[in-house]
Amino acid sequence: MKLAFLGLGKMGRSILKGALDRGFLRPGEVGVVGRTPERAQELAQAFGIRPLSLEELPQAERVLLAVQPRDFPHLAPEIAFPGVGYLSIMAGVSTALLARRLDTRRVVRAMPNVAASIGESSTALTALKEAREAGDLDFARALFATVGDVYEIPEHLFDPFTAMSASAPAYLALVAEALADAGVKMGMPRVLALRLAAEALAATGELLKARHPAQVKDEVASPGGTTIHGLHALEARALRAAFYEAVEAATRRGHELGEVE
Repeated sequence: MKLAFLGLGKMGRSILKGALDRGFLRPGEVGVVGRTPERAQELAQAFGIRPLSLEELPQAERVLLAVQPRDFPHLAPEIAFPGVGYLSIMAGVSTALLARRLDTRRVVRAMPNVAASIGESSTALTALKEAREAGDLDFARALFATVGDVYEIPEHLFDPFTAMSASAPAYLALVAEALADAGVKMGMPRVLALRLAAEALAATGELLKARHPAQVKDEVASPGGTTIHGLHALEARALRAAFYEAVEAATRRGHELGEVE
């Protein structure tokens, strides 16, 4: 067995689906541990993979930890097995803490985002030296490439990455909803307003892949036009400051989650 999932929530299912759909893993090479044997059996049947107990985890070459950070401290003693590599998508939990709790230095830390469900995630990776030497980082890079782009970054940037990239779909969904609500206020039918907001964000994302944000803004904001008046209203409401505070608050929370002992 190449990979066992400890937990299979929305993110875990997205990663599993991407790996299977793109042929990186075959169903027979994957197992899953659920909160109960019944849940493991249910998840296994849904994907055609193998249900596992905690005691059976050593049958896998690697284990993907997809549980809540708060659950990790009491689970760690039950899942620490020599000879197994660990991939973690737990927010805030450092490689040092993973290594100490799991009694191994074969640990890789990853942070994907919800866009993994459509193959458009941005995933950060970092690993300890022993995980690199054992091929765990290469495996993780190939695994997460099935659900989007992969970035290997220094670990001290993980909490800001989480606060910005992993949380960004929620921030931008709020922007889209607010934009649509504003359109409704001006008389736009809600269904149309929501579609236009979604299309505007998607199209702007494509533009930003090739152009600096300031260039896009300046191209749209003609002198004395409607857009510059709208931008003035947003600046008056401290839109930039709100994003600064959101990323700072989420980064602080990432630090707090990493303090689990």
